[in-house]
Parts: sequence; C-alpha cells; structure tokens
Amino acid sequence: MTILTGVDLPLGSPGGSVELLWDLYLRDDAPLEADVFMLAGAGTPSPRGPVLLDVTGKQLQGDGFWAYVKDLALAIERRFPSSAYDLLHLQHLTFGATPALLRAFPDHPHVALVHGTDLIFAADHPTQAEVLREAVAGARAVVVPTAAMAARLRDFTEVGLDRVVHIPWGIPDRLLADPPPRGERTTGDLRVLYAGRLTAEKAAAPLLQALADIDGVALSVAAPTREYAALAAGVDLSHVRYLGWLRRPDLWRRFAEHDVLVVPSTRLEAFGLVAVEAQACGLPVLYRAVPGLAEVLGDSAIAVEAGDLEHGVAEAVARLRGDPGRLDHFRAAGLANAARFPLSGTAARLRALSAELVR
Repeated sequence: MTILTGVDLPLGSPGGSVELLWDLYLRDDAPLEADVFMLAGAGTPSPRGPVLLDVTGKQLQGDGFWAYVKDLALAIERRFPSSAYDLLHLQHLTFGATPALLRAFPDHPHVALVHGTDLIFAADHPTQAEVLREAVAGARAVVVPTAAMAARLRDFTEVGLDRVVHIPWGIPDRLLADPPPRGERTTGDLRVLYAGRLTAEKAAAPLLQALADIDGVALSVAAPTREYAALAAGVDLSHVRYLGWLRRPDLWRRFAEHDVLVVPSTRLEAFGLVAVEAQACGLPVLYRAVPGLAEVLGDSAIAVEAGDLEHGVAEAVARLRGDPGRLDHFRAAGLANAARFPLSGTAARLRALSAELVR
C-alpha cells in the first residue's frame, strides 16, 4: 500500500498539524510509509523530508485561489506518477493541497483527516467551506481526533456517521517512554509557560499581559519569532522571558523546567497535542475548556471556563502558588492522561483503516 499526502505550507511552518505530519510520515522512526509534499520554504530539508514544490500565489478566496490550486495540481502531477499510489491521505481539508490532490488524482480513494484549522477557516471563508465539503463528499472515510470535531464538521457538511472514524492523535512513544528529567525549582515563583502560535484564536495577548502583572509568577513564552515580535509591538512584554520557537526535543526540555502550561484557546481545538506532550513531561496544564480540549484533557488538567479568562487564570494561578499539592496532583493526572495517546496507536489505526479501503 503506497500513500501520497502533503500540505501546502512552506517547509519549516509552525503548527500542530505540521508536527503530526512529520511524526506520522517523515521522521526517521515514522510509523507510516508515504510520499509527502510541502511547499518550498526557509527550512532545511532532511534526507527523509518532504518533496518541496515551488508553487506560489497561495490565497484563500475567489478566482485567485482556484488558479493557485490548478498550478499546484499540475506540480503534483509532474512530480508524482498516478500509477505509483494506492491511496491519498488528505490533510488540511481547506487550503490548496486537498483540492489539488483531488484534481491530480480524481480516481484514487482517499482518507480525509480533519484538523482544527480546517473548521476555523471554513467558518471564516466561503471558498474554504466549499473545499471542505468537496473533500468530505468524496472521502471513503473521514478521520476526526475528537467527537467535538465530528459535531463541528456536521455544521458544514452532510457527512454520514458511517464514514466518520474517531482516531485520536498521538504523541511520540519515545516521549512517553523517556520524558526529560524535571528540573528543581530554584525560586518561589510559579514558573508559567505559554507554548504555541500567537494567532487570534489562541487569545494570548490579554492573557500574557495579565500573567505578567501577577506577583510571584515567572512567565515564559515559546512562540514563532515574527508572531512574538508583532505581539510585543502592542503589548508590554518586558517581564516575559522569550524562549524562541523551539524544536520539539528542546520544547520538551523546557516543559520539564516549568510548573504549569497555559492553553487559552478561544475556539474549538482539534486535539491539543502541545498540552498532551506537556503532560507527558510532567507539566500540569491550565486550559480554557473549549470543545476538543475539554474532551482530551478533562479533569486531568485545570479547566477555566470560557468567560473571564484573565480573572479565572489569575485565580487558578494564585491557588497553585498557595497549594503545591495541587501541582503534584495534576502532574500525576496528566502523566496518566498522556499515556492514553501513543502515536503508535494512532498510526496502527490509520494503517488498518487505509488497508481496508484499498482492498
């Protein structure tokens, strides 16, 4: 069984869906065999890295989007012979890679993997909602990591429950087996970490400002450089320690150096890979109880209701500072929760589903 998959993002792009792509198909120990493409970018290709397609003009709406899709489909056809593949794995059911693959290989069966950004962009951009419906309509199976994603998907499409398959995303088995050793606290400050993109749906700006003003909190941020610079231009982050945008092993080590991770997402999260990886490193998680995250984390983490986030987080942080036993409790609960989501389990279920569809 030979799989073709890819995303129309430049090599080196941040995001959980890109990390999952590398974990499943591209790393030296990746559990699934596939040919993978991305767009040419600033990153450095690795020997097992994706094929880089030099296609420009990416946009989200209207005639320009469809012209870009046509160019991308032609590039895919030139690089990947149709007869070489049994199955397509569609990632990002919005944007350009999915409609380009469907035009390049119209007769190939495909599995559609739904990511959180797909549903966010389908809600905000009519053209992307159209792409989402096209991808789902022809898919032999539609994979969702949470029930919340399935429910939201049905707001945009008429997909039947018989084609929806629930396969939770997973984190690397090597992390579960050998997490980094936890560092000792050297001050009385509560070491709080934000790790992720600084997009609007993450609601990072007001939260970071509020946390930076709390006495006894040492706040660190790991985020893409450009996004952090843009945020710093409008928000006082002088009391924040900026860690840069870290490679996964480096981020895991940083997890082990902090006391709590904050995840303030304002909208549906597909799964919450960063939060589960933090739990695997013994780092308790404080999160806004949005769909997806609430399902994956539940009471293994500290939930804050979606209303007054800054006030709720400030109260939760104050409780953690005054009761170290709560940190110990959520550290143990988080470790147990993370153990439910090995990447090997995700890969095994995707492999079995794929094999069934090409019989």
